[in-house]
Amino acid sequence: MYTVIGTSKSRSMRVLWMLEELGQPYKHIKANPHNEDVIEFNPAGKVPVLIDDGTPITDSTAILTYLADRHGDFTYPAGTIDRARQDSLTQFLLDEFDAALWLAARHSFVLPEEKRLGAIKNTLRWEFERSQKTLVHRIGEGEFVMGDRMTVPDLILTHCLTWALSARFPVVEHRLTTYLERMRGRPAYLRAANL
Repeated sequence: MYTVIGTSKSRSMRVLWMLEELGQPYKHIKANPHNEDVIEFNPAGKVPVLIDDGTPITDSTAILTYLADRHGDFTYPAGTIDRARQDSLTQFLLDEFDAALWLAARHSFVLPEEKRLGAIKNTLRWEFERSQKTLVHRIGEGEFVMGDRMTVPDLILTHCLTWALSARFPVVEHRLTTYLERMRGRPAYLRAANL
């Protein structure tokens, strides 16, 4: 059985949701970053941490990729063009969505107050809106980012769009608004969000 360390109010939500989608049993330790339960397995104090057979795995994207590969779901096979497209979208989301939101969070409450630059958030919002327009041209025509199959980028995108709304980063693309509503209505998402 897997163990997930981190709260559903963090990137741990991605991992909890993936495990719910996969129907895999897991133990959930609700711990905030830098909690001793976290530091024991990740000296950087960051969540999530997935423990599998006594081995900790850190970084939500690495964990999602590991789980998808291990269970043969929510991914395309390594070495295929579809997997290259999937990995490209994953990296785009991390670079353009996750990074902007994380930088805004750092300058809102993570960094010491004297190190924060509040004005940076206006630039980050602008970049976030521009990235949405780019993404809409890159995603498939189906229900999911890659078309008709839910993959790792869907979990990352849904989490980032949800995070954006709570951080007051507007979701300006109608296609992404309807996508988010549909994804957040998934039973596995709802179960994970209520942990």
